[in-house]
Amino acid sequence: MNFSYLSVALKNLKRNPFRTGVLILSIATLVSLLIFAAFFTTRVRSTVQKASDRLGADLLIVPVGARGFAEEFLLESKNKSFYMNRDLIDRVRQIDGIEAITEQTYLETISGICCDIARTQVVAFNQETDFIVRPWLQRSLGRPLKSGEAIAGFETNKNLGLQLLEVEKTLFNKKFRIVGVLDKTGTGLDNALFMTEEDLDQIIAGGNSPLKKGQISIIFAKIRKGLDPYHVGLDVEGKIIDVDVVARREMGGELLTKLGDINKIFLISSLMATVLTVLLVWAIFTAIANERTREIGIMRALGAKQSHIVRLFVLEVLTLGLLGSLIGMLLGTCIFVALTQSFAILKDLAGPTLSFETRLILQLKETAVIIGSMVVGTGICLAGALEPIHRLRKTEPLIAIKE
Repeated sequence: MNFSYLSVALKNLKRNPFRTGVLILSIATLVSLLIFAAFFTTRVRSTVQKASDRLGADLLIVPVGARGFAEEFLLESKNKSFYMNRDLIDRVRQIDGIEAITEQTYLETISGICCDIARTQVVAFNQETDFIVRPWLQRSLGRPLKSGEAIAGFETNKNLGLQLLEVEKTLFNKKFRIVGVLDKTGTGLDNALFMTEEDLDQIIAGGNSPLKKGQISIIFAKIRKGLDPYHVGLDVEGKIIDVDVVARREMGGELLTKLGDINKIFLISSLMATVLTVLLVWAIFTAIANERTREIGIMRALGAKQSHIVRLFVLEVLTLGLLGSLIGMLLGTCIFVALTQSFAILKDLAGPTLSFETRLILQLKETAVIIGSMVVGTGICLAGALEPIHRLRKTEPLIAIKE
């Protein structure tokens, strides 16, 4: 048989461009849905995990009922204020397994009332015990903060338009000199202004904030190497009933639970789309088989073997599947990029600056998703066409010509 299977397959597909277009579009829609769903869930999980890892603490200790507030601030960059008594620091320090602790206090600015900057979160931290902010502070400023100085988080600098160093601003009716910008941490701390606890004490003494003396917002704790943070956290909660404890590995648990529900929605939608695509391919190729029964009979009478018929139709199916999958790959990627900032779950998350290794792993995962989706799209197209192709293969030439 001296002809090109590919050229004949393409000519057959061009016979009915509308039908070919519908098949390609249906496969492209399915593949784009699979890619978008996989990209969405992979990015959210990677962001939550990276942000929690960068906090540098094994346990987060907050007032009872404030667990969600802490996660919303540290992961989703939402302004939150919650307080507990400072004497809890000593009680936490006495828990077996605690190696180091530091505390932070959160205040919220209100433009025109207390401050001359837009609404943002102010974080007061203890420079003597701190291990959360200090590494970023050392890298950005190269020295500790002095009295009357503040430093802006990476995103706060952009949001407030603080492009110049040594900018003087009023916070809670006290003048502060903003002396620098922290590197991007990939946590909610990027959306804050930082001051020392000494300056906070002066603000409280002046009656310029709703905060009372002796109050803090959160305690960060490191535990001794080899111990399980979850069990140490249970010990803290058992001995100090005034606090809730979040282990670092549990950060974003509620967010990931919601993500699990979204995954189920994506899974159900993908399964329904898969079934519909298989049925559509089957219906269209059944119609094609019925239309071309006489043609196949003539080919068989002229010497074509069953394998030639199968090869020709399989090539048509593969061409449709590959074209649809390629279009779906581009469509799914473009939709994800275009809509990323339209979803609150992605927009509110603090986007971490990923290391080269992490970016490489993420890119490899996304590449695997793209290849897998293309294989699935082509495989579904082939699965829908198997029965009509098998029926054509078994067609007797004489009967086919008579029909």
